[in-house]
Amino acid sequence: MKFTGEILSGEFDQTTDEFMLYQVKHLSTTTALNQEQFNSIYNYLSRHKHEMDGQILTLNEQMLVRLSPEESDQFVEDLNQIRSLFH
Repeated sequence: MKFTGEILSGEFDQTTDEFMLYQVKHLSTTTALNQEQFNSIYNYLSRHKHEMDGQILTLNEQMLVRLSPEESDQFVEDLNQIRSLFH
């Protein structure tokens, strides 16, 4: 099932119960997230989304992506929409 949100896009694979992350903001990536990894990201960003400096994500262990506080809120909303797809 394909997903395109405000900040991220990807595809949920029901067979493997993983979310394939393909894009964050305007940057491309290919990252498979299982439910535990997905929930870790969701929980961390949910707890820290209102920090004035925003957040910095690392894609492919080398590319830094800055999220403003507003983008952090949108990212959490995108993740929240995907959460219900996991078994």
